[in-house]
Amino acid sequence: MDFDLTEDHAEVRDLAAQILGDLAQVERVVEVERNEGGFDARLWETLASSGLIGIALSEDVGGAGLGMGGLVALLEQQGRHVAPVPLWSVVAGAALPLAEFGSPAQVEQWVGPIIEGTAIVTGAFDAAPGQVARLTGLAVDGGLRVTGELPQVPAAPVAQAVVVPVTAEDGGLRVALVPLDRAGVTVVPVAATSNESAGAIVFEDVVLTEDDLLPADGATVTAWTRRRLRIALAAVALGVCEEDLRITAAYTSERVQFGRPVSTNQAVAVRATDAYLDTEAIRLTTHRAAWLLDNPEQGGEEPAEPASLVAKWWASVGGLRVVLAGQHLHGGIGADIDYPIHRYFLWGRQVAFSFGSGDAIAAELGDVLPTAPRIGAPA
Repeated sequence: MDFDLTEDHAEVRDLAAQILGDLAQVERVVEVERNEGGFDARLWETLASSGLIGIALSEDVGGAGLGMGGLVALLEQQGRHVAPVPLWSVVAGAALPLAEFGSPAQVEQWVGPIIEGTAIVTGAFDAAPGQVARLTGLAVDGGLRVTGELPQVPAAPVAQAVVVPVTAEDGGLRVALVPLDRAGVTVVPVAATSNESAGAIVFEDVVLTEDDLLPADGATVTAWTRRRLRIALAAVALGVCEEDLRITAAYTSERVQFGRPVSTNQAVAVRATDAYLDTEAIRLTTHRAAWLLDNPEQGGEEPAEPASLVAKWWASVGGLRVVLAGQHLHGGIGADIDYPIHRYFLWGRQVAFSFGSGDAIAAELGDVLPTAPRIGAPA
């Protein structure tokens, strides 16, 4: 594969960098966190009007058709600016699976408004280790009666609907598109580590009809969506780590102790080098996983499954090392919440523990990798 961005993807990167650089400066991010519930509605509207929300969706539903590579280019810039908008959960967790697996009525009602920024539909595919769904459903005439709780869903307080897997009583899996004003659904705002908008969603005997359920096999939809969500989160982590490293390099080069910049100390240089290597590992694994999905003739869903897990593992493990190094190398100022570096630490942790910690992802990866032959064993 070619790890260089295509011309189209580079244009996405540059446009996103321009918009986010103008509208997601530190002062604005602080204002959104403190006064607007962690969701920047003005920025969301601008991203929609520029066509960036639909960048990964196919042209036949109104998107730009630039696939996961386009989404990675966009989310990397979001991570660099820690911009408080729910791009990864809305695009990878809702718009993409709806466009791929939704009924014609579901696509017509929701996908266009998502791309236009007039509707927010978030994905809720996170689950406890070893599970794929937090909700359970009992069969009723024409549908399911659903109960359960989703403890933290991105942008739930500002969303109109959620896409979520449900385990049926027969053990099968269905994926539902549930309007959040449905009887029995309660949204409670919760504090996210990253200070972004998030909420718990409680389902109490919520009746879903077949019109609320995606017609495709639920296990297929869930695996397909989680694959893209892992890559999307890794792309956010990439941007977070890149900017964290840039800020840290500038600070340690300018901070003078004992008559010389602290960056000239060997321990500082080695730690920064390790952070750079972790960041590059996130970059390479994320771009490879996205490339496999965008080039089915050379990759496709099967090889992208372990590749997406590898990318998310690096985002969880390597990403944490990078943001911890950034805090450490800043010394006391790293703990000052009026200084930008702490926000990258918080975002790094949010990504690291969304969709499983490093250990949980490693366990999933172990389940899908083929067994390697022992050294010296006969072929």
